[in-house]
This record gives sequence, structure tokens and C-alpha cells, in this order.
Amino acid sequence: MAADAAAPRFVWHDQARLFDAAGQSVVRKEPKEGVIAAHPAGEALAALGARAFRIGGAGPAPQAGPEPIFETLTGGSSGAPRRIRRTQASWIASFAVNAGLFCIGPACRVAVLGGLIHSLALYGAIEALHLGAELHLMGELRPDRQRAALAARAVRLLYATPAQLRLLVGAGGPTLPDLRYALVGGSKLDPALRVALAQMAPACAVHEFYGAAEASFITLSGPDTPIDAVGAAYPGVEVQVSDGEVWVKSPYLFEAYASDAGSARWQDGWLSVGEMGALRGGQLYLAGRASRMVKVADQAVYPEEIETFLLSQPGIAQAAVLPRPDGLRGVHLVAVLQGDATKAPAILQALRAKFGPLKAPKAMIWRDSFALLASGKPDLARLGEDLP
Repeated sequence: MAADAAAPRFVWHDQARLFDAAGQSVVRKEPKEGVIAAHPAGEALAALGARAFRIGGAGPAPQAGPEPIFETLTGGSSGAPRRIRRTQASWIASFAVNAGLFCIGPACRVAVLGGLIHSLALYGAIEALHLGAELHLMGELRPDRQRAALAARAVRLLYATPAQLRLLVGAGGPTLPDLRYALVGGSKLDPALRVALAQMAPACAVHEFYGAAEASFITLSGPDTPIDAVGAAYPGVEVQVSDGEVWVKSPYLFEAYASDAGSARWQDGWLSVGEMGALRGGQLYLAGRASRMVKVADQAVYPEEIETFLLSQPGIAQAAVLPRPDGLRGVHLVAVLQGDATKAPAILQALRAKFGPLKAPKAMIWRDSFALLASGKPDLARLGEDLP
């Protein structure tokens, strides 16, 4: 099939501007095909505009098809990251939506906190350049310097994960009076972090969204979203729940996995990434991934639900809940935590009150350092390596 020269592709808008972590301006270059080194991030984005590319990751270069395509990566929380093949049009379609919702365009200052091998940071970066915004790359800065740079550069819109925001809040530093929007994805925001964000950026509207590398945006929260929900369907998206499994249909879906067979499933144009949940009053409530669900004494338990609760407790900075073999129960759960270990008795009591003695973690293991992926999510494989 002949290539369609008119098919949408990523381009630098004439008014787009790009600044690296040090605040230095990066000049646009000729588009580069194939695999582009993820570091330095500014140099990678300077070459944006090719018909087929991937920034970072292992494996062969993506091959051009009838439409401009690219590859991004899954988060890899429980295994090696997978390469995701999608059309450039599948992201460009949502750029137009976000431009209207969040006023992204010339004169808007946008920042991303993660590296470009993480699809959230890559999305935010490409969207900003495509729409003509001023993009600030901050993935190479430590959290206290990220916060100082956000204030000094008067950033208006921020793409981040809850883990990244938790580090930003914990680092201390100046308030962010110019920040108007935070688009937050990757995991559930807990109430304590919402309060801390309001103190750090008083004028900022925090919009949580649920999505996946395979599906892009699925839901988006607003001011009336219940605290336990992840929002209503994002514009252009249809969501349904069948036998507890979340299915989605939209113009933003991926084409295929480029690395292996993958875990997502298609059915009559609908896609599932294995997330379990419920729809109530037009709002989506998530339980967790089916792949992480475990049976404790024949009760189904989703570790993500317990992790979200733990992160809402005073003194907890990072949390991961992992299964361990148990001769009586089949498995029991342990919580790997970073934070104030003196809070352990109160946290254990709160866990048992919330989830009961079977579902609550049997033990809490405190770590001075906490293994994270490039996406900012816990590295479950590494965290589980030396557990008893």
C-alpha cells in the first residue's frame, strides 16, 4: 500500500519552543527515523517529525507503514517493558481535545517530570511541541530542583505521576503560583497528596486520568468526580464493564504490540488491558489489574487497592503490596514501604480495620531506598527479590 503523505504526523509547531533541564533552549533539527537515544531528552525531541521512530528502548527500529507510526513503551511494573506500536494520528486526535480543555498552545508553558521512555512524559512533550507550547524537560533534575525550576520558569501545565508529585511535594521549596493544571496519570491519587498539592500550587486544578500505553486516555476527572473514582469517559471514548472487566473503544487505541504477544485483548473493536472495575453514575471505579489479583484464603484481593490506602496514611512515602506463599492461606500479603517506620503500629491497625485480618498485609517491611521504574511506579520485580 502506498504511503499517504497527507496522514497526520508529529511536527514542531512554528511557535513551539523547547528547553532542557538546565533551562537552555534546544534548536529543532532534521527529523530522524528509527531508534533515537533517549538522552539527552532535548536532542531526542529536536529530531521529531519522522514517519517511523522510537525514543529509547531495546529492540529493532519500527518500520514505516501506510501511515506515520511510532513506538512507545509500557510501564513494565511487573516485567520487562513492552514496545507499543501506534499511529501518530492516535495521539494527535487527543492533542486537539486537550488544546481545548486546557488551553495548550502558543505562550502556554508545559513541563514533564519523567524521562521520554515513559509514555506519559513522551505524550506531554510531543503534545506541547505539536501545539506550539513552550516545553520544559525536567526529568534529569532531582525533585527539589524540579520544584525550583517549575517556579522560576512559571510553568502553567504539568504532566506527572502521583509518585513524581509525592517526591515534588516532599522536597519542599517555593510555592507554584503560576501552575494552573496538573494532568496526573499512572496510578490513583490519594487524598493526602491532593491536600499537599493544593498547598504547593494553590491555583492548580488537578485532573486525574486513567489510561494505558495501549489505550491512551480512557477517563478524565473533574471537580465533581467522587474521590474514589478515576473520572468519566474522556471525550471520544466509550467505556463499558463486562463481568467486572473494563473495555474501551476510541480513536486513541494502539495498533499492536511490537515486542511480543502482549496482554491486551480485542473483541469486536473493544480493547481490554486487563483492568477490573465498575461503572456507577457514569464514573469509573477501579479495583486493579487482573494480572495482579491474588486469592487469600479464597478471597480475591487487588494489591493496588491496599497500596492506594497505604499512601493515604501519614508517614508513608512509597508503598508496594506483594504476595508471599502461605501454607494455610495459599498466599498472604506483605507491604514494602518507605517512610516513617514509627507509624507502623497505627498503620497496621488501620489496615486491619479497613480490609480485615485476611486481606490486610501480614507484615510491613521498611526500606531506606525504594526501587522505582523510569515511569515513577514501584519496580515490583526488584522489590520482591529478597523478601522472606
